[in-house]
Amino acid sequence: MIKDLLPRDNFGSKFGIIAAAAGSAVGLGNIWKFPYVAGQNGGGAFLLIYLFFVLVIGVPVMMSEFAIGRKGQKNAFGSFSLIAPGTRWNFIGLMGVVAAFFILAFYSSVAGWTLEYIVNSVTHKFAGQSPNDLEKSFQSFIANPIRPVVWQLVFMVLTALIVLAGIKKGIEKYTKLLMPLLFLLILVLCIRSLTLDGGKEGLTFLFKPDFNKVTAKTILYALGQAFFSLSLGMGALITYASYFSKKENLASTAIQVALFDSLIAIMAGVMIFPAVFAFGIEPGCGPSLVFITLPSIFQQMPGGDFFGTLFFILLAIAALTSTISLLEVVVACFSEELKISRRKATLIATIAISVLGVFATLSFGPLDNITLFGKSIFDILDYTASNVLLPLGGLLIILFVGWFTGHKLTKSELSNEGALKVKYFPYFDFVVKFIAPFAIAAIFIYSIFWGGLG
Repeated sequence: MIKDLLPRDNFGSKFGIIAAAAGSAVGLGNIWKFPYVAGQNGGGAFLLIYLFFVLVIGVPVMMSEFAIGRKGQKNAFGSFSLIAPGTRWNFIGLMGVVAAFFILAFYSSVAGWTLEYIVNSVTHKFAGQSPNDLEKSFQSFIANPIRPVVWQLVFMVLTALIVLAGIKKGIEKYTKLLMPLLFLLILVLCIRSLTLDGGKEGLTFLFKPDFNKVTAKTILYALGQAFFSLSLGMGALITYASYFSKKENLASTAIQVALFDSLIAIMAGVMIFPAVFAFGIEPGCGPSLVFITLPSIFQQMPGGDFFGTLFFILLAIAALTSTISLLEVVVACFSEELKISRRKATLIATIAISVLGVFATLSFGPLDNITLFGKSIFDILDYTASNVLLPLGGLLIILFVGWFTGHKLTKSELSNEGALKVKYFPYFDFVVKFIAPFAIAAIFIYSIFWGGLG
């Protein structure tokens, strides 16, 4: 047991760091939500605003989380305790751990659906089904008291096995395999989508700038998308950064992760919307697009079952790279703060999250009558994490870095204790002190009073 606690594991390569951190950021939301939100909010105009916020707000906030994690060399809670001993700032880290716990509980439910749909594609179960049939099948599946729970638990076991193996032999090893595979699959599906007759309209929908659609709400959506898609505020980036080498350039790593995450989101739009428009289907958002509309499209194209299978494998990989990071946040905290082995921490965290997750999954079926303020168990977890814990956590993190730690800590970490030139530091300091707090506060206020942006 003592041997399992020490020494602390670390990433072994630059590519491993990028793959893991980008894997945490790239998730199901990149595939099904980003393209739709972009298309409905000005297309290319939204993309420009989004990319601006990623670089101006998202990257500095990510750098801040990296600095906290690497300086602390501990889990999200422990890093704050080490940097600010005797204060209550470690409550921010605790919020991140709770957020990761809640998100994984309901996210694993949706992740499990991707496994069901891989099987359905391989076994040609969608053949001959109309869109109405597919919708009925989907609603029947998520309301089933057994199958969604089984798939959710399978997904949690896959996630736990990777996390159990540690950083180098688990998370780094598998994300270095999964992220290139994800990129390859999405590239193949993009090419297939672009070869469909009528697909040009889909690219127009996604990329043509329409500044008439740009409103204050559009700007908030772009800001929210930049914040939530980068996994900010949930402790994942702080936890991963605690495994970074002291020689790692935090600024370049943050930029690379942000650009890769944005690239995947844009490629998802290129993959989805030419196909949607080629078959004359009105684009929809969320699970209905992925689990009802797209299976219908795949059935109408040559080789549809093959491409449908690739698509749902792609979704499962995107989900898995995110669930790994979420579980690691909780496992690292349990292991280090409770002083137990990684094996025991992984087992406890997986069981606890799975129990809560089963309740979330069953809220579509047997437990759909259990509500609070009109929200199901699934919705309560989603709302609490996405609308409260993440934006509030992100706001407090940026206040901590901008106003509590002072120049010394962040400049030391970003410059690798003086080894790197950080000419950008005055800009970084200005953003984290004055710009980012107001931007994230806007996300938080909108999330609480108008239903959220994440």
